[in-house]
Amino acid sequence: MKNQLKTSINRRTFVKNGLTAAGAATVGGGLLATSSSAFAKKGSEEHSGRLTKGDAAILRFLAAAEILETDLWQQYNELGGIQDSEVPGGSGSVLYTAALAVLDADMAQYIHDNTEDELTHEVFINAFLASKGADTVNLDEFRTLASSKATGAQQIGRLTNLMQLTVDTSWWTRYRSGSKNPDFGDSFDQAVPSLNVGQHPAIPMTDDDLTPDDHIQAIANTAGFHFGTIEQGGTSLYPSLAQRVTDPDVLRIVLSIGPTEAMHFQTWSDKAGNARPLTDPNDSSLVFPDLNSPPFGGEEFQTNLIMPEPTIFLSRKLPACSIVRPTATKGAAMGAANFLTAMGLFIGQSSAFFELLRDLAEDADDAKRRSG
Repeated sequence: MKNQLKTSINRRTFVKNGLTAAGAATVGGGLLATSSSAFAKKGSEEHSGRLTKGDAAILRFLAAAEILETDLWQQYNELGGIQDSEVPGGSGSVLYTAALAVLDADMAQYIHDNTEDELTHEVFINAFLASKGADTVNLDEFRTLASSKATGAQQIGRLTNLMQLTVDTSWWTRYRSGSKNPDFGDSFDQAVPSLNVGQHPAIPMTDDDLTPDDHIQAIANTAGFHFGTIEQGGTSLYPSLAQRVTDPDVLRIVLSIGPTEAMHFQTWSDKAGNARPLTDPNDSSLVFPDLNSPPFGGEEFQTNLIMPEPTIFLSRKLPACSIVRPTATKGAAMGAANFLTAMGLFIGQSSAFFELLRDLAEDADDAKRRSG
């Protein structure tokens, strides 16, 4: 999958004028369907309207990222969250919801609210682009991946695949380090090494996955760590791209949405620490360790720690500072695209999808802040 983001491609034309965002818009606290026609072809360049080319490109990449986030969070909500008019679709899975509740009794509410937040982000960014006469992002053509067949899930096309994940859990140690920063090229140990190897479901694929108890708990534990993995990515992406923004309103959007991603990440960082130690009886290679025992444990690795440890920032000669990490701006969008791809989130997607994702990322990374 990584190679599909590295191939040479022609410029993509999968953008659309007007507001289309996951086929839904927020209206009066609920969701109403809007038009969702196929992509309109715009030629070799997208329209930036009254925005700079770079600002429009950054917002389009962020809109695409939020559409993808909404898609995955909706799948989590259908099976493990609260179904209501704010986040419609699905009817819930009692046993999966109960397994998630082992991480926290309020997990269903948190999943629901995270889903709603991402949906409002994608709708707002696309609406702002449209208000400035700029092309918006519509990924509906790529809603081709299969849904979970477990009771509670809608049987609709998806953009993302939550049933074959390779989950990077190094954020657990990264935010507890007081001497290393990925912006300096430092690497970090995995909290759950076996999650970062192979492919693992984060939602039940069928009702057969609901038993035995330790198997559905392993799936819920996987989800709990995947929540943090996704949201730490958004936490870094927004400040990384903010450094390239020119227009004050665009900067305000990026600086206002970014901190909500950090709020999500802090929540999931706390909940992941409650994952019950176990070995998946259906996959003996998947082991969730006791995070309060060696090689973890101790003051820096208490599972209830959710504040980032101060660490090096900008220069090793400067004092340690509590920060989001990473925030380097060079290649930030492509890094995010590669990261999402490497976790298996897009297994089954078409080559056209990867071409679009790469092109959106390249455009965002090419953006330069204008002075004066």
